[in-house]
Amino acid sequence: MAFESWADFMAMGKHGPYVWTCYGLTFLVVFGLLWQARAERARFMREQLAQLRRDARKNSAVSGESDDASEA
Repeated sequence: MAFESWADFMAMGKHGPYVWTCYGLTFLVVFGLLWQARAERARFMREQLAQLRRDARKNSAVSGESDDASEA
C-alpha cells in the first residue's frame, strides 16, 4: 500500500490541502453543471408547454370564427 495510514492518505505527503481542494472544486463544478442542465431542461419544457397551449387557444379561436362565418 502506498500510504501507511488513513491520515497519511488524507495528507497526501503534505499535498493534501491542494489535492482535496481540487477534488472538491471539481465535484462542485460537475454537480453545479448537472443542476443547471436539469433546471434549464425544466424551463425549456415549461416554455414549450406554454407555447403549445397558446397555439391551441389561437387555433381554436380561429376555427371558431370560421365556423360562425360559415353559418351566416
